[in-house]
Amino acid sequence: MKNNKNKQYLLLIAAAVLLIAIIVFIFTINLKEDSTAKVGLIITGSVTDDGWNGMHYQGVKSACESLGVELIVKENVSEGTGRCAEAIDELVSEGAGMIILSSYAYPVEVQETVGKYPEISFYGISAEYYAENMTSYFGRMYQARYLAGVVAGMKTESDTIGYVAAMPNSEVNRGINAFTLGVKSVNEDAEVVVVWTDEWEDEKKELEAAKILMEEKGVDVLTYHQNQHYVAQAADEAGIYSIGYNAVAEGLSDKYLTAAVWDWNALYCQIIREYLQGKGNTVKRHWFGINTGVVALSEYSALIDEDIIEKIEEAKAEIGEGNDVFSGVIYDNTGKIRCDEGELISDEILLEKMDWFVDGVVIYE
Repeated sequence: MKNNKNKQYLLLIAAAVLLIAIIVFIFTINLKEDSTAKVGLIITGSVTDDGWNGMHYQGVKSACESLGVELIVKENVSEGTGRCAEAIDELVSEGAGMIILSSYAYPVEVQETVGKYPEISFYGISAEYYAENMTSYFGRMYQARYLAGVVAGMKTESDTIGYVAAMPNSEVNRGINAFTLGVKSVNEDAEVVVVWTDEWEDEKKELEAAKILMEEKGVDVLTYHQNQHYVAQAADEAGIYSIGYNAVAEGLSDKYLTAAVWDWNALYCQIIREYLQGKGNTVKRHWFGINTGVVALSEYSALIDEDIIEKIEEAKAEIGEGNDVFSGVIYDNTGKIRCDEGELISDEILLEKMDWFVDGVVIYE
């Protein structure tokens, strides 16, 4: 009889311990969900911007809404000011478990801060800095740029195409090179003249660069790598062709041929879902190709005829079959061979060491 009472007592204790363990487990899970169901976004401009910043905000916002995640945004955080590190501290204190750094220079600037928060999952756009808790993400925009180059190469009559570009880093250089390769694939005689603005967004500098290209170089097609559409607007006013970037510029004529555009919602849904599934930072980088829908050409102008569309589709099919833009024989603009028959330029070089230009690129001095 006494043994039975002892057994009952032990069973009660075991049941109580199990119940406490279950309660603690549930409480811990709830705490984790509360802290990780918040995504932080840092942008250089405002959420109301029409260009780069507004597009990122809308993409992340839409992804968070569809995934049931709270979004916390830090706006107007300029590069090179130290403000990005402060914004990260603020986001962490507000419970963000994933932080998205949406501007090129942020990841390198905040290396120490990223290391200070090993429990936070960081994603840096087009980042050349990685860490155990920092993944680089981007789209293979250069593939869409190549297709845009096919358009430009077939529409130019002067064989001189203008490119207004922010600054010579791997991301921008990669786009210039891919665009030029697309141009040269259909028009061996054409060249692409590049003018730097040294700013992601500066209306005055961009309009000055466009004017130089039109008046001094006689370009009849203009494109750009800038946050806003000032170059396309200038081209439209001058009555010459333009090809956009980021998103479609509104209110322009048919001289605005197409644009190399992003679908940020598609991209952010993928990386935020990955994080929510507990798989954040399991890879060094994400680089989404044209086959994912993250990058594309926008709707074509009525001035793009069927011959051009056919060439675009042929080039797109080749990319889809594994014949990447940066493969086969490629010479730089000094005559040095950079890629040979049967070779492919690695992602590491494309992302981090694209400090040269392909044959056909002319840098305005």
